[in-house]
Amino acid sequence: MREHSERTDRIAALRPAYQADLAAGTDRFLGPRRATCPWCGSARLTPRLRTTDLLQHKPGRFTLDRCTDCGHTFQNPQLTEAGLEFYYRDFYDGLGEQRMSGTFGGRTAMYRGRAEAMLPHDPAPKTWLDVGTGHGHFCETARTVLPGTVFDGLDFTDGVELAAREGRVDHAHRGAFPTLAPELAARYDVVSMFHYLEHSTDPDRELRAAHEVVRPGGHLLVEVPDPDSRHARLLGRWWLPWLQPQHLHLMPVANLRRRLTELGFTVVAEQHAEAHDPVDLLAAVWLALDHIAPREDAPWLPEPPGAPRRGLRAAILLAGVPALLTATLLDRFALRPRAQRLGLANAYRLVARRE
Repeated sequence: MREHSERTDRIAALRPAYQADLAAGTDRFLGPRRATCPWCGSARLTPRLRTTDLLQHKPGRFTLDRCTDCGHTFQNPQLTEAGLEFYYRDFYDGLGEQRMSGTFGGRTAMYRGRAEAMLPHDPAPKTWLDVGTGHGHFCETARTVLPGTVFDGLDFTDGVELAAREGRVDHAHRGAFPTLAPELAARYDVVSMFHYLEHSTDPDRELRAAHEVVRPGGHLLVEVPDPDSRHARLLGRWWLPWLQPQHLHLMPVANLRRRLTELGFTVVAEQHAEAHDPVDLLAAVWLALDHIAPREDAPWLPEPPGAPRRGLRAAILLAGVPALLTATLLDRFALRPRAQRLGLANAYRLVARRE
């Protein structure tokens, strides 16, 4: 009860600033529309998805275009700096910090699998930099796989500094990776980017920074959503990895492999089933239920919902529990074992050696 009261008070305190932002209009949150693909330069673009913010329900409409020539999918128009600040605010930190920390902190098996992906290629790296580390939960778990490795974290939020204070990372680097790369040149045996590139305004610049920071003979480990997943087509806007408006670029595996080779890496492993997170149906059902139900209180709403709307929301979510349970069982036991064979894997992972 106390926690609910504290959250209500925090929302009330944040509401005036959000309402002032919205009163200034949302057009400034999106830049000009591109006429060409940011990956290959082709002008053959086609709309792939039009949607809204299905997680926070902040105002705005977003379009993902797909390049007919190379298959790259990207947000068009893309968020401006003001848009990035507005839509990320209270998502991973602030109001969203406790929820996200609980989500990411409970994925121990997934984090172990990511660390173990490096073992066939370097069973004992001395130094590892996790880019986009957030609160450092991957590094904390990876130490149990590689106890002799120094794990550093890099992020543009203060979560990485919290991770250092709580001992989940050995050293914290706060800021933009491409900006910090020169001072970290050739320092790391492994650089990892787990579901980081899709958030970047310029993925190519991030990859060039990684090439600078990985020592010769070291490895880059990248995991991103797979826009060619059959789930992406079947579930449409309800496919969680679209994650609008935070995900700006989604790269087919062939594109990323080719670019890594051009930069001077050799791809030594490609994994799909191992990178798959079996939550597609569960997330789709939840997003649909949450979309149908009245909004829960948030500072970007003009006023808190009244008791009737809160009651209706609770009733809809309760009625959806059987569907959520069914979706969970299908995800984990029916689809997960067949994800790669059926083309359903929602992510892929590449390990690349810097030559």
